[in-house]
Amino acid sequence: MDYLNLHEICLAFDTRDGLQEVICHLNLQLKQGEIGCLLGASGCGKTTVLRAIAGFEPLRSGEIHLNQRLLSSVTQQIKPEQRNVGMMFQDYALFPHLTVAKNIDFGLRRWQKSEREQRVAEMLALIDLENCADRYPHELSGGQQQRIALARALAPKPSLLLLDEPFSNLDVDTRERLAFEVREILQKTGLTAILVTHNQAEAFAIADRIGVMDQGRIVQWATPYALHHQPVNQFVADFIRREALMTQRAQAMMRGQDTPQKTP
Repeated sequence: MDYLNLHEICLAFDTRDGLQEVICHLNLQLKQGEIGCLLGASGCGKTTVLRAIAGFEPLRSGEIHLNQRLLSSVTQQIKPEQRNVGMMFQDYALFPHLTVAKNIDFGLRRWQKSEREQRVAEMLALIDLENCADRYPHELSGGQQQRIALARALAPKPSLLLLDEPFSNLDVDTRERLAFEVREILQKTGLTAILVTHNQAEAFAIADRIGVMDQGRIVQWATPYALHHQPVNQFVADFIRREALMTQRAQAMMRGQDTPQKTP
């Protein structure tokens, strides 16, 4: 049975020219413990879908269910704070005046003190930063800050985790390495998650299922293997090839090469 189900959702924004539809009859399903990804170019609507799941954008039509609970429809809109959905932003949004432990503890203010302390310790162990509890974000690397932001999002035990371009501020090599680390952490927790990115390498490193998006629609929702070997149409095939080439070029530039190495 599907744990997360987006059924025929449509979203529209008011513009000077009237109502502009940005998401068109989009469907998406994830089973519990799966990691999904919305992959596409800027402006394709992927972050809008994430915001709709979080409860920040109302639906024009369709429904969103999480663990068989109706979160959003035309007639019902559960408030974001009542959805038990965690979110990790691309700028990490860490509090610079709080220590690592206090940043992780921030979302646990309603818990008992002993439970909070235990949960913070668990999260520090999970991200392998037990020795950094009393340090401040500016004293740590970008990759370490990213793991702290992940731990803070995981600490309240959300039913679903949303990750909005979480690696975009990091260099190419760090980005890919951390994508694998995040996948390992999420698998340890058994948490269902959705990642939004324009970077194919990140998507393929972290996700069980990927939705290639274009103009507010998911063109293909499939495994990484299927996207590579069984693209549903020419758009998906061209997109996957183009993104792979761009990733190779970026990696080559980071390593001081003029051109990417050809794949055999």
